[in-house]
Amino acid sequence: MDEQSEPGRTARRLSGRKLLVIGAGTRPDADPEAPIGNGRAISVLAAREGADVACADVVPEAAEATAGLVTAEGSAGAALVADATDAEQTAALVAGTVRELGGLDALVVNVGIGLGRGLADTSPEDWDRVLSLNLRAPFLAARYGLPAMADGGAIVFIGSLAGLRAATGSPAYDSSKAGLFGLTRHVAKEGAPRAIRANLVVPGLIDTPMGRQASAGRASRTASFERIPLARQGTAWEVAQAVTFLLSDHASYITGQQLVVDGGLSAV
Repeated sequence: MDEQSEPGRTARRLSGRKLLVIGAGTRPDADPEAPIGNGRAISVLAAREGADVACADVVPEAAEATAGLVTAEGSAGAALVADATDAEQTAALVAGTVRELGGLDALVVNVGIGLGRGLADTSPEDWDRVLSLNLRAPFLAARYGLPAMADGGAIVFIGSLAGLRAATGSPAYDSSKAGLFGLTRHVAKEGAPRAIRANLVVPGLIDTPMGRQASAGRASRTASFERIPLARQGTAWEVAQAVTFLLSDHASYITGQQLVVDGGLSAV
């Protein structure tokens, strides 16, 4: 796949699925050529694969824009607004998905921020804020989503290569993304009696608005581009392809696992 290409024709692997994507918007960017973000690419590709999608974001305009793209693909799209770190709002988000789509059998959690540089320059408040969004929010999504989900459903969390190694210089970000590995395994174990699978997609250096902003503020990230065996960054569409695979019946015997999407970076 060309690094800038958008997937076209699909196999309709998610036909009939009712999917909630938490973090479905794309971060605003002044560059008119800015690429699509992971959450929006996941939502659009899932719709192209036949799923109805509830697009949730803390920013109303971002949720509405993604829902409009889902509808344009011929699927039902709903825009929902919630703070994913708030328990009551997350519970309402799940209930709203069931109400708007007529059920829930797939869930993607795509949230994350990074604050602080090193232990000395990471305040306790920074630590709490990062852990709240990066780890508490996925926990809440699973806590309220799992009981509402139909048997045979699937959950995908979006992690980071920072969960495998100290990659960013932010102890809060690296620790929170490492914690997702444990949460994924636990959710997979609890979901297994109802054939609900849970997996973790682990992106490496992906060309998204958030990725470009991170590169602008961290020279070490840009320097890492040269060490990628495939000699380029990934795209949000390539992350979305991994996610839709794990949501589909093509991954029916995969649960509690990690799928690394990094162009080989973690292998060298």
